[in-house]
Amino acid sequence: MNQDQILTELQFKAIRSSGPGGQHANKVSSKVELFFDVNVSSGFTEREQKRILLKLENKLTKDGVLLLQCDESRSQHKNKELVIKRLLTLLKTALIVPKKRKKSKPTRSSIEKRLQSKKRASLKKANRGRPEI
Repeated sequence: MNQDQILTELQFKAIRSSGPGGQHANKVSSKVELFFDVNVSSGFTEREQKRILLKLENKLTKDGVLLLQCDESRSQHKNKELVIKRLLTLLKTALIVPKKRKKSKPTRSSIEKRLQSKKRASLKKANRGRPEI
């Protein structure tokens, strides 16, 4: 993943943020929308691009564009920084390949402990019945 290349391919759009108004809120576009086209991006290898398209499938539009928004701060610049950080962490987590699970057998002692506890439980329940006379 070439982070510098990805940052050059980002497109931003500033829009008015929702929430209660005020003297300043109705004049300023502080909410930031980030658009990132995964299909066109040259910051990934083929394998990375396929993995991102697979992992982030539910976050992408039909055209393969990733859309993120941020209106946490009152500042447009701060929102832009936050949405870029969010994008980079999202891409990094999508690229992580989980380790394959190796099958393992339970140890002999763990099997014996399990069987002993089952025997104890069955004896306990068997002793709960009515005594025979």
